[in-house]
Amino acid sequence: MLRPSLRKPNQMRPVSIETAVNKWAEGSCLIKIGNTHVLCTASVDFNQPTWKRMQHKTGGWVTADYSMLPRATDTRKSREALMNDKRSMEISRLVGRALRSVVDMEILGKHTINIDCDVIQADGGTRCAAITGGFVALSLAVRWMIENEHINENPIREHVAAISAGLWNNELILDLDYQEDCTAEMDANFVVAEDGRFIEVQSTGEQHPFSKLHLDVIMDMAVDATKKLIDLQKKVLE
Repeated sequence: MLRPSLRKPNQMRPVSIETAVNKWAEGSCLIKIGNTHVLCTASVDFNQPTWKRMQHKTGGWVTADYSMLPRATDTRKSREALMNDKRSMEISRLVGRALRSVVDMEILGKHTINIDCDVIQADGGTRCAAITGGFVALSLAVRWMIENEHINENPIREHVAAISAGLWNNELILDLDYQEDCTAEMDANFVVAEDGRFIEVQSTGEQHPFSKLHLDVIMDMAVDATKKLIDLQKKVLE
């Protein structure tokens, strides 16, 4: 069965990343994956988080906040409801974990980098876009820190990107849009490091259990897709 977008099963939506979209943030980008658009900013705080200072910990920290604008979807959500959205809190933690996994906190020094990922328009895959774009914003903020002599070397060990995949109408597909995500039999998100190792795998059988074979196939699809996303990250960061 043809996908609603007429894409091939292993075909991603068009992806673009525009950097320096915020005048004030030390790092920023606007990532567009199909009709999903996410604004990512990275802000440098010259202090450790309070919990690290209280525990006399060394090194810095990277944290993230994910949120959606009230009219990011087809119906408006109130700002109050969005502020208390548990899904956004869960995704914030995911983005933070993903980015921290490739950063050497000791080299970062006693600094905190706050990543804000604001969904302007949602059409599936927002958490994956937030991670992929958030990494670009983080990299730009680190570059700013080095150029301004706040740190001596790059604490980022390797790139990281994320992609969704799943089982839809009994076919394994990559990069689900909202229409596919709503009816998928299996829905998964993969966070992958530059060397092809997995940082996080989230996979759910929405309608019935799924097989190991299904998971193996879409994991391979995810590795290939994130390689392309990381190539784009490198290009825009040149």
